[in-house]
Amino acid sequence: MTQSPYVSPKWLYEHLNDPQVAIADCRFSLANPDLGQQQYLLQHIPKAFYLDLNQDLSSPVGKHGGRHPLPNPAQLADKLSASDVDSQTLVVAYDDSRFAFAARLWWLLRYLGHDRVAVLNGGFAAWLQAGYPTTDAVETSHKETLFVPQPQQSWIVDIEAVKTRKDLPGVALVDSRESDRYRGEREPIDPVAGHIPGAVNYPWQEVSNAQGYLLAETEQRRRWEELQPAEEILVYCGSGVTACVNLLSLEMAGIYTGKLYAGSWSDWCSYT
Repeated sequence: MTQSPYVSPKWLYEHLNDPQVAIADCRFSLANPDLGQQQYLLQHIPKAFYLDLNQDLSSPVGKHGGRHPLPNPAQLADKLSASDVDSQTLVVAYDDSRFAFAARLWWLLRYLGHDRVAVLNGGFAAWLQAGYPTTDAVETSHKETLFVPQPQQSWIVDIEAVKTRKDLPGVALVDSRESDRYRGEREPIDPVAGHIPGAVNYPWQEVSNAQGYLLAETEQRRRWEELQPAEEILVYCGSGVTACVNLLSLEMAGIYTGKLYAGSWSDWCSYT
């Protein structure tokens, strides 16, 4: 059976005590980097361990490479091993930001060769709304586990690959940011406004509704209809985080040609 890219709160509640299900709290705030962990310590889904976007799901920022470079595979593997994740574990990732950070972990695990991963549809809010239990207890490791990363290097592209391939027939370049940022009318984070020449705009927020639930597969397929024939879809955002929401959407649409430009716009404009 192919792993669905998402599970419902009801499914997760029914599998809370399954030793082969691990839960990752990925809540984070770009405006307040400590907020996610503070929220986790106050209240989270039982069994969940916390993964921080800056500390765990990214590596340190350099001159180039973007604001959230991909994490060191060995370091993330150590964190996962310490959280009882091995090759048989199904990891369920959640956040409260319409998959902005949970999808990063979903993509990262698959990039590292681990297909048993899903996001929690509706996120933490849906869990609370259903009246399911929460805790402030910090999860500790219960068993000896080893997560062995096997990076899929063909899943990522760097700036040189984007420059070389973006205008080729059969290649589509997708900007996942909000439309006004794509058009260069607003740039709240990066020093340069605008987008990579040739990119088309598919804002990541359109993958879900305002309540944080994923749109149905039929709607995801309709969303990508024009790019369905592409042999390769290069996806970027501001720093390689919310682009993963679009990669999740592509997966739901049955399109498997998406690749992540991990450095994204923050890397691209660091060379200008």
